[in-house]
Amino acid sequence: TAMSTLPKTYLTPEQYLEIERKADFKSEYYQGEMFAMSGARFAHIGIVANAMRELGQQLRGRPCRPLSNDMRVQVTATGLYTYPDVVVVCGEPQFLDNTFDTLLNPTVIVEVLSESTEAYDRGQKFEQYRSLESLKEYMMISSQRVSVESYTRQPDGSWNYIAKASLEDSLDLQSVGCHLALADLYEKVEFTPPQPATAPLAV
Repeated sequence: TAMSTLPKTYLTPEQYLEIERKADFKSEYYQGEMFAMSGARFAHIGIVANAMRELGQQLRGRPCRPLSNDMRVQVTATGLYTYPDVVVVCGEPQFLDNTFDTLLNPTVIVEVLSESTEAYDRGQKFEQYRSLESLKEYMMISSQRVSVESYTRQPDGSWNYIAKASLEDSLDLQSVGCHLALADLYEKVEFTPPQPATAPLAV
């Protein structure tokens, strides 16, 4: 029989967590299905490291801290389990259970956009993140060009949008008092992989 006719296996969140906690690679979970995460490219990984460094330095000695993409987040209202590229949590972190590996109250979420995830990160994922009561800011950093966008939740619940696209620009994460220069976020990031060296042609 064709693969498409096989019934899908729907997992409960409890089954997902049991599998995920033993797995060698990360999978997101939504509406009964697990989705394996693809490996990130060099530029993507570099931007995540830069963002972690900048946030870490600026948040030293303050009640907020950045966590890398090993921190699973549950969007309680929609049932999405996901691994944002960077999360900032302020005050007391709240966890799903006493395994302390699934965070419920991120203040800031940063996603580094890649070709394959950009539409999802901008659309359905941000829509779900907005249901997190703790979330104050959502930042998207492109790994294909210089482009940083942020959404900041306003007191009336609406979201204010700012976009910057020059290495001379900077952007504030107001909720955690961080000032991020695009030049720092993109430090040592090359958008196109260097070509393999070839021997010079004989003249």
